[in-house]
Amino acid sequence: MSHTIGTPANSNVPKWVYQFGGGSADGAANERDLLGGKGANLAEMAAIGLPVPPGFTITTDVCSEFYQNDQTLPGDLKRQVEVALDHVGKTVMAEYGSVEAPLLVSVRSGARVSMPGMMDTILNLGLNDETVEGLAKRSGDRRFAYDSYRRFIQMYGSVVMGVAHDHFEDVLENFKNLNGFERDTDLSADDWSEIIDLYKELVIEHHGAPFPSDVHEQLWGAISAVFLSWHSRRAATYRKLHDFADDWGTAVNVQAMVFGNMGENSATGVAFTRNPATGENALYGEFLINAQGEDVVAGIRTPQPLTLAAKHEAGDNSPALEEVMPEAFAQFVDITKQLETHYRDCQDIEFTIQDGQLWMLQTRSGKRTTAAALKMAVEMANDGMISKEEAVLRIDCLALDQLLHPTLDPCAERKILTRGLPASPGAAVGQIVFDADRAEELAGEGKSVLLVRVETSPEDIHGMHAASGILTARGGMTSHAAVVARGMGRPCVSGAGTLKISAKEKTLAIGGDQFSEGDILTIDGSTGQVLAGEHPMRQAEMSGDFGVLMGWADEFRRMKVRANAETGRETSLALQFGCEGIGLCRTEHMFFEASRITAMREMILAHDEAGRRRALDKLLPMQRDDFVELFALMKGLPVTIRLLDPPLHEFLPHDRPEMEVLAEKIDLNVEDIEKRVSELNEFNPMLGHRGCRLAITYPEITQMQARAIFEAAIEVSKRDGATVHPEIMIPLIATKAEFDSLKVVIDETASTVFKEQDYTVSYDVGTMIELPRAALQAGDIAKSAQFFSFGTNDLTQTTFGLSRDDAAPILNHYTANGLLPIDPFVSIDQDGVGALVKLAAQAGRETQSDLKLGVCGEHGGDPASIAFFEEVGLDYVSCSPFRVPVARLACAQAHLNSKDKSASKA
Repeated sequence: MSHTIGTPANSNVPKWVYQFGGGSADGAANERDLLGGKGANLAEMAAIGLPVPPGFTITTDVCSEFYQNDQTLPGDLKRQVEVALDHVGKTVMAEYGSVEAPLLVSVRSGARVSMPGMMDTILNLGLNDETVEGLAKRSGDRRFAYDSYRRFIQMYGSVVMGVAHDHFEDVLENFKNLNGFERDTDLSADDWSEIIDLYKELVIEHHGAPFPSDVHEQLWGAISAVFLSWHSRRAATYRKLHDFADDWGTAVNVQAMVFGNMGENSATGVAFTRNPATGENALYGEFLINAQGEDVVAGIRTPQPLTLAAKHEAGDNSPALEEVMPEAFAQFVDITKQLETHYRDCQDIEFTIQDGQLWMLQTRSGKRTTAAALKMAVEMANDGMISKEEAVLRIDCLALDQLLHPTLDPCAERKILTRGLPASPGAAVGQIVFDADRAEELAGEGKSVLLVRVETSPEDIHGMHAASGILTARGGMTSHAAVVARGMGRPCVSGAGTLKISAKEKTLAIGGDQFSEGDILTIDGSTGQVLAGEHPMRQAEMSGDFGVLMGWADEFRRMKVRANAETGRETSLALQFGCEGIGLCRTEHMFFEASRITAMREMILAHDEAGRRRALDKLLPMQRDDFVELFALMKGLPVTIRLLDPPLHEFLPHDRPEMEVLAEKIDLNVEDIEKRVSELNEFNPMLGHRGCRLAITYPEITQMQARAIFEAAIEVSKRDGATVHPEIMIPLIATKAEFDSLKVVIDETASTVFKEQDYTVSYDVGTMIELPRAALQAGDIAKSAQFFSFGTNDLTQTTFGLSRDDAAPILNHYTANGLLPIDPFVSIDQDGVGALVKLAAQAGRETQSDLKLGVCGEHGGDPASIAFFEEVGLDYVSCSPFRVPVARLACAQAHLNSKDKSASKA
């Protein structure tokens, strides 16, 4: 690999390098976009006087220059790096490349947001055959020096030179087996020296060139490799999953090495200031004695607990850091408290203890489960660390879905095969698979899978996302599998040491039990249990911290949140999740039930209006009972009922056997049914005879539905004493004339029913705005309509000219190639579809200032779309029942953010 540096410029040299350490820093925590999260936080820690090894950060601007200039580094960078490297050396009384006092450095990535394990890190740069002897002499530990050297060759050879990590591991394992060693710590300096020679031969064999002994070549190779890792497959996948921009780039952090592998008085570890799985306010983490940082997070060795409390809770026999290094532990505890207070958030911290001296290597906001995020936010707000508004803004709306996943039924019997570490809570059941590609393949077929690995690596990211849960044999609570699973909301059991996994044979042995790919297992990420077969699940309960925070969210939001529901079960669920009405009751769904579909088909197949009315008379009591149930459950909350929308052919059978069954039921010839199906067939039914067009052609359908609505409203009003105020919505309106003609039918039906019942209820008649023409004519339509509900699914479809049922391959290609930022059916296209929504809202309210405006497409549950609807001034959003909590929180965040914007403008 070549590492090109351009020609230095002569003037106006940008500042590419920011130094930190020795009690001062060029940067600060608020410069994340320039320095990356890691660089910004290293600068901040140095500035507030914490023990941070000195170093420097190469900015994200360099990453941008690197890719804009054919992977060439800016010419001015070399001089700035040399100056910074010299300063680091003087601070620690060493020199990069010196044999007598060698300075070793680490080179790490650092994007503006945390992307754990997604980009590259290299430790121990500056070692070669000469400097390793200098390190041995200076440290007084030849074994430590040669262990560091072999680690460097292994890491650099893999990351920079492209030699697979497994090749190095094979060499090491073979050497250990041949010489009777069980652990790495059994090897002497001479053993490591032999392995170094074998590693160098391996590099030549697989790379075709020798391992570089020039320390400056090493440095620039590592810097370029980190920038190149920004566009690695795993990093690109992670950005796509988390909606991070590709053009952000990464910074590079070069820092003086401190060594946790310098003997029994040295260690390295990872800690969270609060438990990232539960949110408990207790120090949480792990460490390893005589190890380097990558050993902890890579899951190669199973780590030890930090605290005595954690040790006793886990029943762990290994000594805690609190026991073996009490002075360093006490200093560490003080610093963790200082960092959490300083950043006002839970911190994820990396540290090293070198010969008893504590060094802080990183701090960042800790990734956490949604349950933990809720607990932390509520406790921090109650303790006065943050405001209630900040607590609401801290929760990822979409992550609330994590709380809605099932857990294992505690009352059911469990066949426990083994236990691992409870790395990410929740339960999952599925077919076991042994590689990420297979997990993705089967999940794409709609199957639930558990990804089973000895240990996961960043290359498994796509399979982890596809899997329902993750099970690993190695790794701790802060391993790659644990951190990524928690971020994704996937249940995970890690470090299940009794697992015997053969990825090649696709088999898993647990004690005396044998399993193969496709067998069903269940994991409980809250307890660490691995269970045979499929176990019963239980839905999560919305209470405790969730209820408190959602209560605060309700205080801060302006828009109401309704649900799309048409059955009693859906409606009850939506109410449980806090909906404030039904924003879309799709009446056609009610007709697909087995007990009703025959009458519906009979109506469609009737030869004349009289025949249709006879069939509709059969449907009327069924439809009325549906509305009675909804109105009773909603207890006076608004219910928006959309009249029949889909084309009639959707209700009819399309194969001969089904037609024969139907013909016998309704006493018709099969040929007559076939003829009617043929007559109703359309080339593009979603733009055909549906919605208001159907109602205008067959007004008796609208009369039946309106009668069912009014009779149900009167029945519930009389029986329950509730104020029932139906909102009747006419679909697919393009003109005011269409709306007016059907409103007459509805009003006349209401008048008839009110006279028959000698009882009156108030009601509104409005329309869905789901065609561009309706949006453009909204001012005129608002002269008659009492409310608008934006049907953004169809509005997106008709604006883009894309069938949403067939659009996925096209939109996937468009988003992958940057032609669209996101699928417009997932998040509203603000420039196009959004412009129509804004125009229609403004025009409608110019005609009728108190016109009620809502949205009932899938965008009603999308946080980014909700922020746009807040800006437009809609009165409510409506979404599926499971999205109601997401929408409640998103509405609050949108309103709080809009207030902040208004305040900043003022």
